[in-house]
Amino acid sequence: MITLHERNGLPNLAPEDALPIVDAHHHLWDLGNGRYPWLQDEYHEGFFLGDYHSLRRDFMPEHFLALTENQRLVGTVHVEAERARDEQVAETLWLEQVNARYGFPNAIVAHAWFDRDDSAEILAAQAARPLVRGIRSKPVTSASPLESVAGAKGTMQDPKWLEGFSRLAQHGLSWDLRVPPWHLAEAAEVAAMFPRIQIALNHTGFAWDRSPSGMARWRKGLEALALQPNVHIKLSEFGLKDSPWNYDDNRVVVLTALEIFGPERCMFASNFPVAGLRASYDTIADGMATMLAPLGRAVQEAVFAGNAQRFYRLEPQHG
Repeated sequence: MITLHERNGLPNLAPEDALPIVDAHHHLWDLGNGRYPWLQDEYHEGFFLGDYHSLRRDFMPEHFLALTENQRLVGTVHVEAERARDEQVAETLWLEQVNARYGFPNAIVAHAWFDRDDSAEILAAQAARPLVRGIRSKPVTSASPLESVAGAKGTMQDPKWLEGFSRLAQHGLSWDLRVPPWHLAEAAEVAAMFPRIQIALNHTGFAWDRSPSGMARWRKGLEALALQPNVHIKLSEFGLKDSPWNYDDNRVVVLTALEIFGPERCMFASNFPVAGLRASYDTIADGMATMLAPLGRAVQEAVFAGNAQRFYRLEPQHG
């Protein structure tokens, strides 16, 4: 299987027996070809990984390939990068151009709101694009587990939001779910209501609070979601605000998620370049490969490539 580096005439430094990787979650942006308010306008002091000034510049395919030259990268899934919401379809069209030139991304998780007047129109426009496999649309959530927004406009209980969400089924699209851990049980209720819609939980459900009580809350949320067979989980983004990437702590997170969901519903995902605020691509990929090594090569290959290929319906890449 040809790597993305070889496809682009670049050296690939991964050993021959390296695990093939389909990165199930990364971003690209060209700040001269689109508006990204979080990168170009007001700086958000409360960003979940802390200082992100280093992200406020272009991150193009060349940058991604340079950071991954030691990995056997054979495919990727691009997840919407919060481009201006009046340019959500334009982001998809730009990514198609990137694919035509570089051979990736091989699938797109695009953006569409579920509760706006033009939601049906935007969703149909995204679904018509050949690389779009899913939608990431973040529901309204509370700032902490001590607050509740249940039933408010744009939440997972909002009838209009649920109506828009239901349209994913008719288009054959999945949902990339990104919520804080205290909303995971509510997301499980949505998954149960719509068993035909495949769901990918982003960033391992955000195990932000590593205290015993925080980990218990996170685990309980994962267990609720895992009861729904239409839910998968992305093993990604273990970074903590203002803390270094820690192998031993993150190993607990990875193995807990594997235990709860089973390896057949887990996908490696880098969340680059955002995750690069805390660790290099090699640190994350090699670290997870080591975490999974005791489970055997077949599990490693499923988590690193096979499950994402199946979930996002990626076509085989040939030389």
